[in-house]
Amino acid sequence: MNLNETGPTQGFWVLLTDEERAVLSDLGRITVFPPGATMCVEGDPATHVFILMDGWVKILGVTSDGHEMVLALRGHGDTVGEVAGETTGYRTATVQAIGTVRSLIVTYEKFSSFLDSHVGAAHAYRRMVTRRWNDAESMLRTRSVTIGAQRLARLLLDLAARHGIQTDRGVHVAMPLTQVELASMAGTSRATVTRALSNWRRRGIIRTGQRDLTITDPGALRKIAAQQT
Repeated sequence: MNLNETGPTQGFWVLLTDEERAVLSDLGRITVFPPGATMCVEGDPATHVFILMDGWVKILGVTSDGHEMVLALRGHGDTVGEVAGETTGYRTATVQAIGTVRSLIVTYEKFSSFLDSHVGAAHAYRRMVTRRWNDAESMLRTRSVTIGAQRLARLLLDLAARHGIQTDRGVHVAMPLTQVELASMAGTSRATVTRALSNWRRRGIIRTGQRDLTITDPGALRKIAAQQT
Protein backbone atom coordinates (compact mmCIF):
# COMPACT_ATOMS: atom_id res chain seq x y z
CA MET A 1 0.00 0.00 0.00
CA ASN A 2 2.13 2.90 -1.27
CA LEU A 3 1.30 6.37 -0.03
CA ASN A 4 2.90 8.18 -2.90
CA GLU A 5 4.69 7.57 -6.18
CA THR A 6 8.19 7.54 -4.75
CA GLY A 7 7.58 5.53 -1.61
CA PRO A 8 8.64 6.34 1.96
CA THR A 9 11.31 8.96 2.43
CA GLN A 10 14.30 8.38 4.68
CA GLY A 11 16.14 10.56 7.16
CA PHE A 12 19.82 11.47 6.95
CA TRP A 13 20.93 8.84 9.49
CA VAL A 14 19.19 6.04 7.60
CA LEU A 15 20.91 7.06 4.35
CA LEU A 16 24.40 6.64 5.84
CA THR A 17 26.47 3.46 5.62
CA ASP A 18 27.29 1.49 8.77
CA GLU A 19 30.85 2.84 8.63
CA GLU A 20 29.66 6.44 8.32
CA ARG A 21 27.27 6.00 11.24
CA ALA A 22 30.08 4.58 13.37
CA VAL A 23 32.38 7.50 12.57
CA LEU A 24 29.70 10.09 13.24
CA SER A 25 28.71 8.38 16.51
CA ASP A 26 32.30 8.67 17.73
CA LEU A 27 32.22 12.42 17.07
CA GLY A 28 29.26 13.09 19.35
CA ARG A 29 27.37 11.96 22.42
CA ILE A 30 23.95 10.42 22.96
CA THR A 31 21.56 12.51 25.08
CA VAL A 32 18.05 11.57 26.16
CA PHE A 33 15.45 14.33 26.48
CA PRO A 34 12.27 13.77 28.52
CA PRO A 35 8.81 14.56 27.09
CA GLY A 36 8.28 18.29 26.66
CA ALA A 37 11.94 19.19 27.08
CA THR A 38 13.17 22.24 25.18
CA MET A 39 16.26 21.09 23.27
CA CYS A 40 17.22 24.53 22.00
CA VAL A 41 15.67 28.00 21.91
CA GLU A 42 15.25 30.42 19.02
CA GLY A 43 18.01 33.04 19.17
CA ASP A 44 20.53 30.88 21.04
CA PRO A 45 23.99 30.35 19.50
CA ALA A 46 23.97 27.38 17.11
CA THR A 47 26.83 25.31 18.48
CA HIS A 48 25.74 21.76 17.65
CA VAL A 49 23.56 19.53 15.48
CA PHE A 50 20.94 17.06 16.71
CA ILE A 51 20.60 13.72 14.91
CA LEU A 52 17.42 12.03 16.09
CA MET A 53 17.80 8.36 16.99
CA ASP A 54 14.35 7.85 18.52
CA GLY A 55 11.29 10.01 19.15
CA TRP A 56 9.78 13.12 17.63
CA VAL A 57 10.45 16.83 17.98
CA LYS A 58 8.45 19.93 17.12
CA ILE A 59 10.08 22.87 15.38
CA LEU A 60 8.42 25.96 16.82
CA GLY A 61 8.39 29.58 15.75
CA VAL A 62 6.84 32.71 17.23
CA THR A 63 4.97 35.26 15.13
CA SER A 64 5.36 39.02 15.55
CA ASP A 65 2.25 39.10 17.76
CA GLY A 66 3.65 36.42 20.08
CA HIS A 67 1.63 33.49 18.70
CA GLU A 68 3.50 30.17 18.77
CA MET A 69 3.16 27.97 15.70
CA VAL A 70 4.42 24.54 14.66
CA LEU A 71 6.71 24.92 11.66
CA ALA A 72 7.73 21.30 11.17
CA LEU A 73 7.92 17.86 12.72
CA ARG A 74 11.08 15.78 12.74
CA GLY A 75 11.55 12.12 13.63
CA HIS A 76 13.88 9.14 13.46
CA GLY A 77 16.97 9.76 11.35
CA ASP A 78 16.37 13.47 10.80
CA THR A 79 18.89 16.19 11.58
CA VAL A 80 17.89 19.33 13.44
CA GLY A 81 19.78 22.59 13.88
CA GLU A 82 22.38 22.28 11.15
CA VAL A 83 21.04 25.10 8.97
CA ALA A 84 21.57 27.78 11.61
CA GLY A 85 25.25 26.91 11.75
CA GLU A 86 25.47 27.50 7.99
CA THR A 87 23.62 30.82 8.04
CA THR A 88 23.18 33.20 10.98
CA GLY A 89 25.02 31.20 13.63
CA TYR A 90 21.95 31.48 15.86
CA ARG A 91 18.98 29.19 16.30
CA THR A 92 16.19 30.16 13.92
CA ALA A 93 13.52 28.18 15.80
CA THR A 94 12.84 26.42 19.10
CA VAL A 95 13.01 22.61 19.23
CA GLN A 96 10.84 20.74 21.73
CA ALA A 97 10.75 17.01 22.46
CA ILE A 98 7.48 15.16 21.93
CA GLY A 99 7.64 12.13 24.18
CA THR A 100 11.08 10.80 25.05
CA VAL A 101 13.73 11.71 22.47
CA ARG A 102 17.14 10.10 22.10
CA SER A 103 19.53 12.19 20.05
CA LEU A 104 23.13 12.10 18.93
CA ILE A 105 24.61 15.57 19.53
CA VAL A 106 27.59 16.63 17.41
CA THR A 107 29.24 20.04 17.42
CA TYR A 108 28.62 21.97 14.23
CA GLU A 109 32.36 22.09 13.42
CA LYS A 110 32.74 18.31 13.73
CA PHE A 111 29.59 17.66 11.72
CA SER A 112 30.78 19.99 8.94
CA SER A 113 34.21 18.32 8.87
CA PHE A 114 32.56 14.89 8.75
CA LEU A 115 30.60 15.88 5.65
CA ASP A 116 33.74 17.32 4.04
CA SER A 117 35.61 14.04 4.50
CA HIS A 118 32.79 11.60 3.63
CA VAL A 119 31.44 12.04 0.11
CA GLY A 120 28.55 9.61 0.56
CA ALA A 121 27.40 11.34 3.73
CA ALA A 122 27.63 14.75 2.06
CA HIS A 123 25.44 13.43 -0.76
CA ALA A 124 22.90 12.10 1.76
CA TYR A 125 22.87 15.47 3.50
CA ARG A 126 22.32 17.37 0.23
CA ARG A 127 19.51 14.97 -0.64
CA MET A 128 17.82 15.64 2.70
CA VAL A 129 18.20 19.43 2.43
CA THR A 130 16.90 19.43 -1.14
CA ARG A 131 13.87 17.43 -0.08
CA ARG A 132 13.10 19.92 2.70
CA TRP A 133 13.39 22.91 0.38
CA ASN A 134 11.17 21.19 -2.18
CA ASP A 135 8.61 20.45 0.53
CA ALA A 136 8.64 24.06 1.72
CA GLU A 137 8.35 25.42 -1.81
CA SER A 138 5.47 23.07 -2.61
CA MET A 139 3.65 24.09 0.56
CA LEU A 140 3.98 27.81 -0.20
CA ARG A 141 2.97 27.33 -3.83
CA THR A 142 -0.19 25.38 -3.04
CA ARG A 143 -1.36 27.14 0.12
CA SER A 144 -3.18 29.91 -1.73
CA VAL A 145 -5.04 27.50 -4.04
CA THR A 146 -6.04 24.76 -1.59
CA ILE A 147 -8.49 24.48 1.28
CA GLY A 148 -7.67 23.39 4.83
CA ALA A 149 -8.91 19.82 4.42
CA GLN A 150 -6.69 19.32 1.37
CA ARG A 151 -3.64 20.58 3.21
CA LEU A 152 -4.44 18.36 6.20
CA ALA A 153 -4.74 15.33 3.90
CA ARG A 154 -1.35 16.15 2.36
CA LEU A 155 0.18 16.57 5.80
CA LEU A 156 -1.10 13.18 6.98
CA LEU A 157 0.16 11.49 3.81
CA ASP A 158 3.55 13.13 4.26
CA LEU A 159 3.82 12.04 7.90
CA ALA A 160 2.81 8.52 6.94
CA ALA A 161 5.34 8.40 4.09
CA ARG A 162 8.13 9.56 6.40
CA HIS A 163 7.25 7.75 9.61
CA GLY A 164 4.40 5.32 8.93
CA ILE A 165 4.48 1.58 9.56
CA GLN A 166 2.60 -0.79 7.26
CA THR A 167 0.14 -3.04 9.11
CA ASP A 168 -2.61 -5.39 8.00
CA ARG A 169 -5.13 -2.58 8.65
CA GLY A 170 -3.30 0.16 6.78
CA VAL A 171 -0.42 2.55 7.39
CA HIS A 172 -0.07 3.33 11.08
CA VAL A 173 1.40 6.64 12.24
CA ALA A 174 2.18 7.57 15.82
CA MET A 175 0.48 10.97 15.99
CA PRO A 176 2.39 13.19 18.40
CA LEU A 177 0.54 16.37 17.43
CA THR A 178 -2.63 17.78 18.94
CA GLN A 179 -5.42 18.97 16.66
CA VAL A 180 -4.33 22.55 17.32
CA GLU A 181 -0.79 21.69 16.18
CA LEU A 182 -2.07 19.80 13.11
CA ALA A 183 -4.07 22.91 12.25
CA SER A 184 -0.98 25.08 12.65
CA MET A 185 1.10 22.88 10.33
CA ALA A 186 -1.69 22.61 7.76
CA GLY A 187 -2.41 26.35 7.84
CA THR A 188 -6.03 25.95 8.83
CA SER A 189 -8.31 26.10 11.86
CA ARG A 190 -8.81 23.51 14.57
CA ALA A 191 -12.50 23.36 13.63
CA THR A 192 -11.56 22.38 10.08
CA VAL A 193 -9.23 19.64 11.37
CA THR A 194 -11.93 18.30 13.71
CA ARG A 195 -14.55 18.21 10.92
CA ALA A 196 -12.21 16.62 8.39
CA LEU A 197 -10.99 13.87 10.73
CA SER A 198 -14.55 13.08 11.77
CA ASN A 199 -15.68 12.93 8.14
CA TRP A 200 -12.77 10.70 7.10
CA ARG A 201 -13.41 8.34 10.01
CA ARG A 202 -17.06 7.94 8.99
CA ARG A 203 -16.00 7.18 5.41
CA GLY A 204 -13.46 4.58 6.52
CA ILE A 205 -10.49 6.51 5.18
CA ILE A 206 -8.72 6.73 8.56
CA ARG A 207 -8.90 5.24 12.04
CA THR A 208 -7.82 7.31 15.02
CA GLY A 209 -6.79 6.36 18.53
CA GLN A 210 -5.02 7.91 21.47
CA ARG A 211 -2.07 9.69 19.87
CA ASP A 212 -2.11 7.51 16.76
CA LEU A 213 -3.74 7.31 13.36
CA THR A 214 -4.05 4.64 10.68
CA ILE A 215 -4.66 5.50 7.04
CA THR A 216 -6.87 2.66 5.86
CA ASP A 217 -7.62 4.08 2.40
CA PRO A 218 -4.62 6.11 1.16
CA GLY A 219 -6.09 6.30 -2.34
CA ALA A 220 -9.12 8.18 -1.06
CA LEU A 221 -6.91 10.49 1.01
CA ARG A 222 -4.74 11.22 -2.03
CA LYS A 223 -7.84 12.15 -4.01
CA ILE A 224 -8.86 14.59 -1.28
CA ALA A 225 -5.37 16.10 -1.25
CA ALA A 226 -5.39 16.53 -5.03
CA GLN A 227 -8.98 17.63 -5.61
CA GLN A 228 -9.61 20.87 -7.45
CA THR A 229 -11.06 23.80 -5.52
